[in-house]
Amino acid sequence: MKNIENKQFKLQGLGNITRKAVKLTQGELIKIDYLKHDETLPVVLKPAVENLDLVNWIKDNQEFLQTKLLKQGAILLRGFNLDKAKIFEQVCLTLCPNLFNENGEHIRGTVSANVYTPVFYPADKKLLWHNENSFNYRWPKKIFFGCGQPAEQGGETPIVNSRKVFELIDPNIRERFLEKKVMYLRNYDSRLGLDWSTVFQTQNKEKVEANCREAGIDFEWKDNGRLRTRAVRPAVVKHPQTGELTWFAQAQHWHTSCLDLETRETLLSSFQEKDLPRNCYYGDGSRIEDSVMEEICGVYQKLEISFPWQTGDLLILDNLLTAHGRNPFFGERKLFVAMGEMTSFDEI
Repeated sequence: MKNIENKQFKLQGLGNITRKAVKLTQGELIKIDYLKHDETLPVVLKPAVENLDLVNWIKDNQEFLQTKLLKQGAILLRGFNLDKAKIFEQVCLTLCPNLFNENGEHIRGTVSANVYTPVFYPADKKLLWHNENSFNYRWPKKIFFGCGQPAEQGGETPIVNSRKVFELIDPNIRERFLEKKVMYLRNYDSRLGLDWSTVFQTQNKEKVEANCREAGIDFEWKDNGRLRTRAVRPAVVKHPQTGELTWFAQAQHWHTSCLDLETRETLLSSFQEKDLPRNCYYGDGSRIEDSVMEEICGVYQKLEISFPWQTGDLLILDNLLTAHGRNPFFGERKLFVAMGEMTSFDEI
């Protein structure tokens, strides 16, 4: 009898999906696809029927989505018309109820309580691959990108499998980072970059010091009230659900050799090395060789997967499993960003 009812339902036309129809299996309501036949990152989910209530479908298929995300590391929702900030936020909250809404780390515009614009970065330069906030004590397990309007040219968000980065980095280099970790050095100065009151969201030095102690950050106050910090973080972590080792570092964002030539020369002519806005070293304070950073960036470049944004796309990343970046672009580009499931190195 159940089979007969299912057949009758399909014959009546799937275009008029009701709330009750969401109880059908995900295979009947969505199509599972990939961008290319030889690439499984990201897995692409598209509607197989018209007028699918995506929010209700997500509620009924959380386990399916989590399984896919842990296996692939990235899910692209395409064809669901998620091109407005409010719709994007609603879907993100359904996927991740505890979105992070306090972020002083980057120059961003706040779209809503839980949605940001992307970090500001010159449109003519590539933002290198990274796992969001991996230099911090706390960071998101999940990050979401939505496309309100793709750029006229470029502006893709390339993604990289962080498990494969770990596998492909030269074993000698890998062992060095496993042993020593990464030291992120930062000088807060309003002349270039963000000052400490913006990042820590307070003008109280005692609160800043308490925050640093809690987050395992060494700090020192410089002249004119400026601040220098050093934080030693792992370069490799074990994923709490899959148990896999994954490369989870941001040295390529901080190391001077990874900057474009013009920017590097400008910074080095303006600051002593210890006073650079950002720099990084091995965890023991010794210099990370330029050749090592070249090797690491080469692995990222080899593994990079890039695809053109389409209006209404929503990209879901497991921040431990998948790094992301941004390609140069021309023309107006409107993307939404949200992140959630905040955790720390001590919690995984």
